Amino acid sequence: MEFSVADSFKDRVTLAITGASGAQYGLRLLECLVAANCQVLVMVSRAAQVVIATETDEALPGAAKEQEVWLTERFSAAAGQIRVFGREQWMAPVASGSGAPSKMVVCPCSTSTLSSIANGASNNLIERAADVALKERRQLILVPREAPYSEIHLEHMLKLTRMGVVVIPASPGFYNRPQSVEDMIDFVVARILNQLQIEQNLMPRWGEDSLS
Repeated sequence: MEFSVADSFKDRVTLAITGASGAQYGLRLLECLVAANCQVLVMVSRAAQVVIATETDEALPGAAKEQEVWLTERFSAAAGQIRVFGREQWMAPVASGSGAPSKMVVCPCSTSTLSSIANGASNNLIERAADVALKERRQLILVPREAPYSEIHLEHMLKLTRMGVVVIPASPGFYNRPQSVEDMIDFVVARILNQLQIEQNLMPRWGEDSLS
C-alpha cells in the first residue's frame, strides 16, 4: 500500500491569512500547527502580504512557491508539511471537497473575506476553500479583527454562525494576566487550537490551573 506525504502528519488543516490587522495571529497559529505535527495548507492574500510587512519584521516573498520555502525554513517544518497555494490555483486540494482537509481557519479574517464567505462568493482560492468547507459541512473557524463592527459585519457573522461556522474575534482575555503582546497573541491562538481539538500548552483551559 502506498502512502502520501500527508499520512506522516497527525492532522491536516487549511489556513488562510487575509488582510485584516493581526497578521501575528495567523503566523503564530501556523507555527503552533507545525509544532503539533500538522500538515498545513496555506493561502496568503495580497492584502495580507502588505499587512505582514507593515505589522511585523518578516519579509514574506510574493510568489506562493517562494512563500512555501520561506515559511518552511522560518518554522523549521518538515518537507511537505507546509504547502502554499496562490489565489487562482484552482487545482489545489482545498478547491475540492474530495481533497480539502476537514478543518479550515481564516486568521485573521478581513471583513471583505467575511462578506464573500457569507454570500457564497468564490472569486479566489481562499473564498472557494471556505465555500468547500461550508458545502461539505466541515469545520470552519473565522477570526475577524475589526472595531467597531457594523450591522453588516454582525449580520454576516450571525448568518455564518447559524451555518455552523465558529467565529472567534481576535479579542484577547486578561484573566491570565498577560505580560507581553506575545501572551495576548497566544491567548487567541490557544482558543483556536482548542476548537481544532489540537493539543496546546500556550495557556491552561479554565479551571485546569490556578489563575491567581
